[in-house]
Amino acid sequence: MTRSRGIRPPRRFWTETEMQMLRLHYAHSRTEDLARVLKRSGGAVYEKANTMGLRKSAAFLASEASGRSRRQSPKAIASRFKPGHTTWNKGMKGLQYAGSQATQFKRGQRSHTWQPLGSYRICMGNLERKVNDLPGPNNVRWHPVHRIVWEAANGSVPAGCICVFKPGRHTQVLNEITLDRIEVITRAENAQRNHPRTRHPELGRLVQLKGAITRQVNRIAREAREQQS
Repeated sequence: MTRSRGIRPPRRFWTETEMQMLRLHYAHSRTEDLARVLKRSGGAVYEKANTMGLRKSAAFLASEASGRSRRQSPKAIASRFKPGHTTWNKGMKGLQYAGSQATQFKRGQRSHTWQPLGSYRICMGNLERKVNDLPGPNNVRWHPVHRIVWEAANGSVPAGCICVFKPGRHTQVLNEITLDRIEVITRAENAQRNHPRTRHPELGRLVQLKGAITRQVNRIAREAREQQS
């Protein structure tokens, strides 16, 4: 979509001449130099060479041009960690400096986002209530109010089922969330209810058409990559 509006430049495919240049020079030349000649990024050259199975030669890796020798210089070796090295902060429970204690968490202090039990919030379009302070993800502490109402009257939701609002009865108003608005259905029934064809026959056909176009685009792109390599 963005390419058609001119935001991204059109994709540039590798020519046979460029690939032949890589075959001849990649093993004993710097990638940056090849990228400059080919007017491509270093990452693009490296990725294409890797796809073609090209590698740097042993002679090039041992030369100054590869840059590896700089990593073996006395200065570089002297700055490395040695076996058994002890870090300066070993055994310290935390970094302490003047004024740092004012911004540190105190024992028993709660996050500024903490809310007390019984609080309400809107999440994913549903009204939720905080039911505990247990650790873990948010859905451990926050439960949808419509599910709480259903379970209060019927017990736990059966395995493989979910508690949802009946079609056209959804609400976020606490006093309006009553049993007559809620039902428990299987996940398969929920998937069928939300299928594009269920919403509108034309929408279902458009979704199918979109999927067919996407598959064709992916096939053409895949074939183009195979021809380049």
